[in-house]
Amino acid sequence: MSDLGKRYRCEKCGTEILCTKAGDSMPVCCDVEMQSQEPRPIPSSD
Repeated sequence: MSDLGKRYRCEKCGTEILCTKAGDSMPVCCDVEMQSQEPRPIPSSD
C-alpha cells in the first residue's frame, strides 16, 4: 500500500517519486516495486 506524502525510489534507474494520493498497491518502476525512502533530516538552524 502506498502512503500519502512518502517518497519512493527505483533501485534500478534511480527515479524518485512523491506519493500525492494513497493507493492499494505499491508504485512500480522497471517492473520492480519501488522502495520507500527514509525522511530526510532537516538542517538545524543553530
